[in-house]
Amino acid sequence: MDVLSGVCVNTFRQGMVVCGVIAMLNLLVIPVVLAEDSPSADQQAPHVLLKTKFGEMEIVLFPDLAPKHVESFLKLTKSGFYNGTIFHRIIPGFMIQGGDPLTKDPANRNKFGTGGPGYTVPAEFSKVAHEKGILSAARTADPNSAGSQFFIMVAKSPHLDGQYTVFGEIVKTIVSQPKDLRDSPVERIEMTIEVMK
Repeated sequence: MDVLSGVCVNTFRQGMVVCGVIAMLNLLVIPVVLAEDSPSADQQAPHVLLKTKFGEMEIVLFPDLAPKHVESFLKLTKSGFYNGTIFHRIIPGFMIQGGDPLTKDPANRNKFGTGGPGYTVPAEFSKVAHEKGILSAARTADPNSAGSQFFIMVAKSPHLDGQYTVFGEIVKTIVSQPKDLRDSPVERIEMTIEVMK
């Protein structure tokens, strides 16, 4: 990704078209190699498919690791709660975040990141590291304040380990898009999520 960023900087004269093409190339599906001891090794674990116009992410959930978070995520997914929400934060080299129902309406842009399902889920911390491809629950400073928002790691971030609830892992993923000063994508990246099994 650093090489592609450098190409964007070096091709400034050629305009945003080149950077846009490079950004699109970043969205190729990338398989994530799962560790042998990963909770996702369980073939019976529920899988969901997160779809965007830039590609799809297949997610395996960890009900043995974070049962309450998985239960909530599946309930919201089955009800269509996430459909039409966006990834409202994208931070290259760190993570992408979504799941806020307020993002369904572009007029709420200043409130993005503050919405939820109307309830919270207690923390279910584990020893699973926040590596690339990990799905984790977003929250406020209160460890027990997770709701519908989640983030997907695009790089290793050990400072999050044991501080946020890991409840799934990406089997296939997309990367990032151009963002504004608030780390919000310039172009809306709407999503739908459906249960696969």
